[in-house]
Amino acid sequence: MMKVELFVPCFVDQLYPETAFNTLRLLEKSGCEVSYNSKQTCCGQPAYNAGYWDEAKEVGTKFLNDFTENTYVVAPSASCVGMVKGGFNDLFTNTIVHNKCRSLQSNIWELSDFLINVAKKDYFGAELEGKAVYHDSCSALRECKIKDEPRQLLSKVHGLEMIEMEDTDMCCGFGGTFAVKFDAISSAMAEQKVNHALAQQADYIISTDLSCLLHLQGYIDKNKLPIKTMHIADVLCNGWLESTEY
Repeated sequence: MMKVELFVPCFVDQLYPETAFNTLRLLEKSGCEVSYNSKQTCCGQPAYNAGYWDEAKEVGTKFLNDFTENTYVVAPSASCVGMVKGGFNDLFTNTIVHNKCRSLQSNIWELSDFLINVAKKDYFGAELEGKAVYHDSCSALRECKIKDEPRQLLSKVHGLEMIEMEDTDMCCGFGGTFAVKFDAISSAMAEQKVNHALAQQADYIISTDLSCLLHLQGYIDKNKLPIKTMHIADVLCNGWLESTEY
C-alpha cells in the first residue's frame, strides 16, 4: 500500500474543505494509506508572487518541515504544487535545505497527475449528468505539464459529456494578486472564459484549480449565468459519497 501525505492548500482549507475531504476519499479508494499533518499551513505562494521572497522563504521552510521528503505528497491544486516544484528553486537552491527541497519537489504531485501516473487509477464510479468543459489552469498546463490526465479521469464519469471549448488553455484572469491589481482586465478574461463555455452549452466548468474556479464562479454569480464550476475531485466523488463519513 502506497503511503501518501495530504497537502491541503490554505484557501482550500478555509473555503472549500469538502474538496479536501474528496481528495482524501479518492486517494483511499485508490488504495493509498493517507496521513494528514494538521500543523501544515501555506506553501508561501502569495508572498512569493507579491515579491516578498524573505517572507515566502520563511513560510516555505515551515512547509519543508511539515512534510516527509521521501513520501508522496498529493494536493488538489496544481498552483500550489507548481510553486513547490518551481518557486522553491528561487528560495532554496544552494541553501542548507537544498537536498531536502529537491527530494520533496520530486515527490509532490497534483491529484489528477498522481491518480493517473502513480496510482494508475482512472475510474471511480462517479456520476454527473450534463455537459462540461475543462479549463486548463496556467499552473497545471505550464508548470506541472498536466493536460491529458484530467480529461482521462473525466471521460470515465457516467452521464458526463465532455466538450472542448475555444481557448481552453488561456488564462481565466485570476492570477492571484493580478485579479486585485488589474481587476478590469481580470474580469474581462473571466467573461471571455465563461462565454466560451456557454457557447458549448456547458453545464459545468471543471478544473484542477479552485483559485481559477473561485474567480470564474464569482463572475457567474454576479451575472446570474446558467453554469457552475466544479473541482475535479468533487466531480470524481459525485454520486458515491452518501455512505461515506469523515
